Amino acid sequence: MPIFTRVLGSAAVMALLAAPALAEDAAKPAKMPSPDTVVATVDGTEITLGMMVNVRNSLPAEYQQLPDQVLFNGVLDQLVQQTALAKIGEGMMTHRDEVALEVERRAYLAGMLLDYTADRAVTPEKLKSAYDAKFAKAEPSREYHAAHIIVASEDEAKKIKAEIDGGADFAEEAKSKSKDGAAANGGDLGWFDLSAMVPPFAEAVAAMKPGEVKGPVQTEYGWHVIKLMDSRLAAAPTLEEATAELSGDLRQKAVQDRVNDTVAKAKVEKHVEGIDPAVLKAPNFFGEK
Repeated sequence: MPIFTRVLGSAAVMALLAAPALAEDAAKPAKMPSPDTVVATVDGTEITLGMMVNVRNSLPAEYQQLPDQVLFNGVLDQLVQQTALAKIGEGMMTHRDEVALEVERRAYLAGMLLDYTADRAVTPEKLKSAYDAKFAKAEPSREYHAAHIIVASEDEAKKIKAEIDGGADFAEEAKSKSKDGAAANGGDLGWFDLSAMVPPFAEAVAAMKPGEVKGPVQTEYGWHVIKLMDSRLAAAPTLEEATAELSGDLRQKAVQDRVNDTVAKAKVEKHVEGIDPAVLKAPNFFGEK
């Protein structure tokens, strides 16, 4: 995110919200202006249309949907404020500020490259290849439909299990005693793959028969009483259904490959001998008063 958007983010939002609701101009310019078109100057420092587009693109989605004239005026006002303040801030810069700006610059450039890499990682051909590798020959997987009651102690879980064995309704017990968000639905967790669950829970479910209640089962989250409603073989998703997942996989792999390859080819020399790692936490490291 550009530095000025972070610095004046709150002011920009306030300005946009306070701007009058003007009717959008239906007329479209005959020719698209250049990103270098100067839209304002502040003490001789230019503000360009490209800067405005950059700010607009960094705004939250709800502000990007504002009427064109409101958005235009708000973004321009933000840049005027930022430019006027920056001229004063520039004369107050410390070494810390110079270092921070350089870190921001490098982070922006690195992010730009990785975005470029990720955006070009997904093609119809690569999606089809990834789909075939992951799903085309995969055996059907089993899904499970279960409910649970989770409590803080083993004794409490044992007591609940005994009450259910004695005829108490599982869903009602879950609603009144379970400690997680599924309690409102009677502990129902819906259909899931075992890989989505922590190992002790998954192992317990895999060994159960439909209708069976088991517990207590301990996980890192607490003590569970589990009821298995049913299980089924799940067919592989279609290419369309899997596109979002596969696209994410392709993008992530392309980014990681780019990072690994770039660093492997770079001449990296570390000069850390004699430096105490705790220096990163040193107060007033830059000598501020």
